[in-house]
Amino acid sequence: MIPLAAMAARPERHLPEPILASTAGREVSVSPSGETFPMATRSDWALELQLNAVKDQATSPATESAIESALTHIGGSGSRNRRGGKQLVSLLEQARSIAAQAEEWQVVRLLQDSLDYVEGRILKPEFEERYRLFQDGQQRDDILRDYMSMILWAGSRFVTGKAKEFLEDHPGSSAGDLLDHMSSLGQDALFLEALADRPGRYTIPRGRAETALWIERVIRRERVDVDDAAVEAHRIAASPEALALLAADSDGQMVFRAAELQRRAAGLDRLRAVAEDRTATEHDLQAALEGQHWIFGGRFVGESAQRRLVPGDEIDIPLIRGDGSLHVVELKRAMSLRNPLVKRHRGAWVPAADVHDAVGQAINYLVGLDENRQKIQRELGIETRRASAVVLIGHPAVQPDVPEQDINEALRTFNSHMSRVEVLTYKELIDNAERSLGSPEAGSSDISSHAGGGDRRPSTDRRVLLMGLDRRET
Repeated sequence: MIPLAAMAARPERHLPEPILASTAGREVSVSPSGETFPMATRSDWALELQLNAVKDQATSPATESAIESALTHIGGSGSRNRRGGKQLVSLLEQARSIAAQAEEWQVVRLLQDSLDYVEGRILKPEFEERYRLFQDGQQRDDILRDYMSMILWAGSRFVTGKAKEFLEDHPGSSAGDLLDHMSSLGQDALFLEALADRPGRYTIPRGRAETALWIERVIRRERVDVDDAAVEAHRIAASPEALALLAADSDGQMVFRAAELQRRAAGLDRLRAVAEDRTATEHDLQAALEGQHWIFGGRFVGESAQRRLVPGDEIDIPLIRGDGSLHVVELKRAMSLRNPLVKRHRGAWVPAADVHDAVGQAINYLVGLDENRQKIQRELGIETRRASAVVLIGHPAVQPDVPEQDINEALRTFNSHMSRVEVLTYKELIDNAERSLGSPEAGSSDISSHAGGGDRRPSTDRRVLLMGLDRRET
């Protein structure tokens, strides 16, 4: 380890805002001591000034009115008690949507900056500098300038000192050797540690970056489904416990497989609980499915961040295939569906009205995507020619008097005559996904046994352990 002294003290006013991080899907603020606490939505004078500037650029009366609604909610004009909260986020999202419908794309981008600032994804100094909100836009912030100059001075002094140490220890080194050494030192600096027993001093653990690079390559080679392989590798490399687990396995690959299987199994358990909840809404189901595109099969590599591809239509879950084409997921209620899934017609079970209505809605989406294909491809890079769709609706327990097999067969027969739309119950989707995780018991019991005293599935930890051992033996 290489000790790194605190190179420069600075006044309190020069300190940047708390670092933002993400914990369990929530934006949090990380204090200098390492403590985390939830970030509240931000509403201040800087936001008010920026929104007024955005409103001046809007040409559509509807867009101007929507931005004015957000400003009215904030309640500025000299007030110190500006309002934020979920209502502000909702109003800004609505304004962004209206601007998109009016094709005011510059306003859409500016409103996205507003949302990022409100929700803590843009720090205040960056926001104020980006829009030159103060000093009439004529001057830049001297404090930030001094802070950046101090950082550059301290960094230069540190690099110069370490270069001299290396040349003294390796007098015959070439310029390339020195550059390689300094490059590796810079990479290891990402893992800088502040030891509790050495206040005022920091250490750079040498070789940590090389370990993180190896972990990242393992993750990418194994196609483990994480948001950012580099971030995950950084987290694991900085954890002694995780490194101990990796050391116990010859390749370290089983650890990643088990961790991903555990994450997927836990997500699937949450989805099943929501799908079997008689009070769950479509919004609840969408929240349980977001970020779990693997449930729909290996053809999909992710979800599109843009859900409003066609004016007037908002897709529940837009999935992206490996070739960049679109697959629409239309969500309807599960156990809270008020009408039957199937009905008896001439001695056979056929889909009921709710199924036909949902399929009609999905077809309308596909027609709109076909008609706007070139624009969507040009602006978003998403291929919508001959896009397909799946409708998730209902649960066999909605009709306990009809055998589950009959419901599934009626929907499969219906699907066989459809070219671009497929209908599935939530239970069939979940059972298929659970089988893909290696659970042989998926779909073996009905909802009543699951809702009763014992859980029909093995615990997540045990199931993952069994799957991991089975893979290792093969």
